[in-house]
Amino acid sequence: MFRLTDLVRVLLVRSFKPFTFTNEYEKTVDYSDCNRLGLYIHIPFCRSVCGFCPYCKEKFEKQKYDRYIDSLIKEIHLKGSCHEGKKVVTSLYFGGGTPAMAADRIMEIVDTVNEYYTITEGIGIELHPDDVRPDVLVKLKDAGITKVSIGIQSFLGKHSSILHRPSVDPSLLAEVLGQVRFETVSMDFIFALPGQTIDDLKYDIETAFSIGANHVAIYPFIDFSFADRKVKSMNKKEKRVLMDRMTDYFEEKGYFRKSIWTFASCREADYSSMSRETFLGFGCSAATALKDRFDINTFSVEEYCNRIERSGFPTALTLRFKSRQRMLYYLFWTAYSMKVDKKAFRDFFGVSLYIKFGFEILFAKLLGYITTTDGNLYLTKKGAYYFHYYESFYTLSYIDKMWGLLRNEAFPEEMKL
Repeated sequence: MFRLTDLVRVLLVRSFKPFTFTNEYEKTVDYSDCNRLGLYIHIPFCRSVCGFCPYCKEKFEKQKYDRYIDSLIKEIHLKGSCHEGKKVVTSLYFGGGTPAMAADRIMEIVDTVNEYYTITEGIGIELHPDDVRPDVLVKLKDAGITKVSIGIQSFLGKHSSILHRPSVDPSLLAEVLGQVRFETVSMDFIFALPGQTIDDLKYDIETAFSIGANHVAIYPFIDFSFADRKVKSMNKKEKRVLMDRMTDYFEEKGYFRKSIWTFASCREADYSSMSRETFLGFGCSAATALKDRFDINTFSVEEYCNRIERSGFPTALTLRFKSRQRMLYYLFWTAYSMKVDKKAFRDFFGVSLYIKFGFEILFAKLLGYITTTDGNLYLTKKGAYYFHYYESFYTLSYIDKMWGLLRNEAFPEEMKL
């Protein structure tokens, strides 16, 4: 069946050929020409596994955890040694899973990273509310963590129960966050849950800012095909109304929009592991995007460790970008920040944004998706909604298929999207 995502891809890529990922396996990685490189580290372990969460994760086992962290450190050495001298990078983010479960070894991991990379814009880590404790936060701060993102999902029991998440006591969070301070304290919430209203979202947002957050992320609920627990998603019309009212509310309150889904109470607060031109990933399921290719590591903790122990990269699938594919990948994730800088595009690709996408830019302006100032592109409120609309299709048509395959096969032969 020819889907909407297929049509959009054909029109934008100007090709009917599928994206073909192979299991090609390299023993080096060249990122010397990446000027704004980001780093990502994946820790897959959790105390308990949330059924709605699509990310690579499994229940904590001490022996497996110790072996994994040893392998992770070895992968950092392997990739770090591919570059002569220390590489300047923008940032480092820890995701999961529940990465703070590795709090006792975070300093060891960060010290290894610092052997090869100079981080200029700070280190962020995702936290489960259960990890917001003084002893954990002190260890993280001592290791150099400057930003934390706490996965609340909702302070309201009627919504957290849908996701089978425990309730969170805001007063306890406020007390601990007042003791150990970070540059950015972000809190994650999910919107478009069944029965969710703008008043529910306002409550979550204001509660977050009142107890110590200076940044919030409001992510749409996406029902992955392989999720263990199914949640009925909100219909398109209701979602559009809710998203528009949420955006209006942030504007009325004077908050700063940092990206499609994130807002801050002060201009300096920032937390995003997504909008990077290029990045290196470490750990199972971590992705790497360079100028010419996209790699994703195996989702299997066991096979990840086996490959690393043999001094090999744990790459499961690789896509060799065609020129226009790479440009579209760049534009998709750059637009997440609500802006596409024409100079940055030219610096990255050596060609004008308008030469390559002049027709598409004109069409997007006519539809009301973007405005332009000094040649730079800015998403409108309507454009932000349709970014979400197409991202949902992209996620369910592409990411869902890729992650679904990798959950079942450690090293597939090939995948076509």
